[in-house]
Amino acid sequence: MTQENFQGNPNQATESQVKEIVLHLQQQDIFVVNSRRRNGLIIYKRYHAEFAGPGAVVGSLFDLKATHVVPVGDLSLLVPETLKEREKAYLLRRQWVRLIQQITDNPDATQRAKLILNQFENWFDAQTAAQLPDEAFALLVGVFPRTIHQVRSHDHRLL
Repeated sequence: MTQENFQGNPNQATESQVKEIVLHLQQQDIFVVNSRRRNGLIIYKRYHAEFAGPGAVVGSLFDLKATHVVPVGDLSLLVPETLKEREKAYLLRRQWVRLIQQITDNPDATQRAKLILNQFENWFDAQTAAQLPDEAFALLVGVFPRTIHQVRSHDHRLL
């Protein structure tokens, strides 16, 4: 895979980098989130968001209607060169969707907020999770941003 970096300080992507990534997604370009780094991409759609973690494909028909993105960690996107690399990345994207879906299946909004925050702290670290906007988490699990804010205000590590 060839590397296409959208780097800078982790979680400090510039507005032009974000716009560039969204443009690539809307043009159906295909990338894979670098599986050798703790990084990912929260992809905003019209009414929800999806998370593509390490190893997952971004772009193609999946993200044609992306409206915004939030890089997580030190984002590195790779261009898959073989069909096998693409297939593996599609499978990993599906796994990331399923992981978020398991959280979303919880009927209690506060519990969903706690679970998504805890997961991001485990997948990345507390500092990385703390830098991500409430809105991004809210769109991932179908709660109001205020719910995320309230959970963050309390010790959400205690479930």
